[in-house]
Amino acid sequence: MLTNGSELLSIAHANNFAIPAFNVADYSMFNAIIEVCERKNSPVIIAIHPNEIAILRWDVVRAVRERLHRASVPAIIHWDHGASYEQIIEPIHGGFTSVMIDRSTSPFEENVAETKRVADTAHLVGVSVEGELGTIGKTDGYAEAGTSDIIYTEPDDAARFVELTGVDSLAVAIGTRHGIYPSSLKPELKLDLLKEIKKAAPIPLVLHGGSNNPDEEIAEAARTGVNKINISSDIKIAYFDKMREVLADGNLREPDAIHPPCMEALQRVAAHKIDLFGATDKAKLY
Repeated sequence: MLTNGSELLSIAHANNFAIPAFNVADYSMFNAIIEVCERKNSPVIIAIHPNEIAILRWDVVRAVRERLHRASVPAIIHWDHGASYEQIIEPIHGGFTSVMIDRSTSPFEENVAETKRVADTAHLVGVSVEGELGTIGKTDGYAEAGTSDIIYTEPDDAARFVELTGVDSLAVAIGTRHGIYPSSLKPELKLDLLKEIKKAAPIPLVLHGGSNNPDEEIAEAARTGVNKINISSDIKIAYFDKMREVLADGNLREPDAIHPPCMEALQRVAAHKIDLFGATDKAKLY
């Protein structure tokens, strides 16, 4: 069942769980995610980053939408980390039901102005909008955009931002980083800060950089304010590590021998995240 972000996240917000937002970079990944979410009876967000749409191409969005319409669980197709108003217009026209505008590294006033501009346009056609306040950290050159040092979200600023922009959900900075943490960097979430933000801005909150964080912290975040958690690196590592293993047999060349074990590896990780976020069997609430 294809819906939009506001409808999807409002149920998670009311029932204190988080919906997984899985980034997909090819159609086999997408199929694997939908299959495991249907098995787990979990709502799902299919997230596609501008870098990923450059690989998938726009024509595949129609196929994704058709499959989500037929899905037995509620789902959205979400544009991840749009950098500008102009970049957001294309996914709105292209069939996305949710978009994110990320101007988190801009001054507060510029972030508000651009985010409000996106929200005003997207809401006219029933597309939900995610903004971001504070900055997510970055671990390496392969991770999505971030800053070397995390700029934590201030609760009072979050309340003002939500009021001024009209966003449907807000990505906050409480200690996560994009990518995989090196051994020299210990991930740690400020869960007390999360509770303060949720109290000041009682809308669905989003956690970017959800991969490679301690399970207990992520689970607690899902119970205490976060309603959408982005997972990209963890599922891609599972998928491509298995692919490297499979391709060690130099005689393999047919996709039906290569992709299924990779999809299964991805699904094992995705199923664990669904359980961790409290999303298992939550499709029954919709």
